[in-house]
Amino acid sequence: MSTASDQFAALAQGEFAGCCAELYEQPAVSWLLDGQLHPGGKQLTLRAAQLAGVGAGSRVLDVASGAGTTALLLAEKLGAEVIGVEHGSEAVQRASTAAQAAGLDGAVSFQTGDARSLPLPDASVDAILCECSLCLFEDKATAIGEIARVLRPGASVVIADVTVGPGALPAPLQTAAARVACIADALALDGYEQLLRDAGLQLGHSESHRRAIAAMADRIEARLRAARIMRVPALEPFRGELDAAIELAQITQRAIADEIVGYALIAARRPS
Repeated sequence: MSTASDQFAALAQGEFAGCCAELYEQPAVSWLLDGQLHPGGKQLTLRAAQLAGVGAGSRVLDVASGAGTTALLLAEKLGAEVIGVEHGSEAVQRASTAAQAAGLDGAVSFQTGDARSLPLPDASVDAILCECSLCLFEDKATAIGEIARVLRPGASVVIADVTVGPGALPAPLQTAAARVACIADALALDGYEQLLRDAGLQLGHSESHRRAIAAMADRIEARLRAARIMRVPALEPFRGELDAAIELAQITQRAIADEIVGYALIAARRPS
């Protein structure tokens, strides 16, 4: 597997497909996020599942399932049958291993796939969650079209994602690093809503969770500052870049405080 530095170089040259998935598999990113890949953690995942109508026996698709945290949670806590689709092959392997270790491999399965061409039949799932991932997709409209295709009539999708606006993003939040941090390519709330409408879905409930993204940004900034004064093996290759990373984190904190950057849950339903 290529190093994180190689992947950032590829991102800077516009080679985004696959690079972001690999970056999230790196030990440095894993340590920095401390096991929480999106704002609000498990509590907000369960809230998204509630909005999507997930319950016992529901067949759920987790788009960009990562290491399987959401899929395992939905199976264990709600009794759902979950299919996780993830671009990164190593993440799929780790998720499958975790499901086996938890005794949930009968209820949860993972496969490598692309959100632009989901490996599922038409109208085959009861609910879909896509957490902090749509903002990373280069072709968001195609991904939403695929989500609409695999939803059963009457079923719901919940998008949980970073939002931007109404102010302009500061220049440092428009870089390749900010893309990986789910900011540079995020949309305004009405931008996500328009994508869902264009795919033929009916908008439902939306809610802001700015406090959740503020708490996540604060935690990341604190861990970066800690890494500057103590030895963190995963971050040693990036020691010379820590000051720049801390500055980026602080710019993000200010953008959140100024309500330029936020986080939202957006529910939509395929017409019956």
